[in-house]
Amino acid sequence: MSGPTVLVIMGVAGSGKTTTARNLSKALGWPYRDADEFHPAANIAKMTRGEALTDEDRAPWLAAIAAWIDQNLAAGTSAIVTCSALKRAYRDVLAGGRPGVRMIHLVASQGLIAGRMAARKHHFMPTSLLDSQFAALERPAPDEHVLDVSVEQSPKAVVQDILTRLGLRA
Repeated sequence: MSGPTVLVIMGVAGSGKTTTARNLSKALGWPYRDADEFHPAANIAKMTRGEALTDEDRAPWLAAIAAWIDQNLAAGTSAIVTCSALKRAYRDVLAGGRPGVRMIHLVASQGLIAGRMAARKHHFMPTSLLDSQFAALERPAPDEHVLDVSVEQSPKAVVQDILTRLGLRA
């Protein structure tokens, strides 16, 4: 890859986006932000109540993440951000017209992810919303050039897989 690159780590809740982004950030020395930091307070309150977000709820959140991506690319800074990016329309907001953006989809069975979510502590996203996450997920189409990475391997192996397949050096 030449020029600044922003990696968008995507997938359903509990797929390991934050862990993967933190580990990639350490390996590459790139800054990262978690998509949860971009949510308006109303979205967090809604999810805390166990209510799924609507496309209308997500619009300002996606716009804020896209603005952060643009700031990094304009500054010539490679970076990493997490975002569920469950629908193609969301991915288009984040990656559309931005050749420096690479989407990485963390993939695992719903059972594995449910187990991970049940073990999490102090996270506002309840396990009860996992079904809605899988229902909303539109698997990336080949023309989106999204890199699918299995998270049914260790976090270290996930990072190594991403680095190898993208030709990045730690």
